Amino acid sequence: MLARKRPIWGRIQPSKLAQDVWSSACRNAMSRSGLHIFYSGRVQGVGFRYTVKTLASGFEVTGIVRNLSDGRVELVAEGTKEELEAFRRAIQDSEVGPFIRNEQAAWNEATRDFRGFEIGC
Repeated sequence: MLARKRPIWGRIQPSKLAQDVWSSACRNAMSRSGLHIFYSGRVQGVGFRYTVKTLASGFEVTGIVRNLSDGRVELVAEGTKEELEAFRRAIQDSEVGPFIRNEQAAWNEATRDFRGFEIGC
């Protein structure tokens, strides 16, 4: 009669590094925020959406940027509050920053509806 061996996965203990990485990932997932901004000024026809999308690739953010029929640009982004604040500053400091006359921003809970960052219509 063959002795039953204990499954291998019962003996594997995660390393401290793996536990720290998992813990950090869980904290980041739980602390995601949403940022909704309406930009006005000369923000259409100057490459604003393209610049915002390009900047987004340097940050851990997801969302969409789109033109509105009233001449404003709408940005909906999600990420950690720190990443979103840095992303917002990067937009203000970019080549399209001088075209922004007004910025109406509101913080909210992340909906997790986005899988990347895209340009809308």
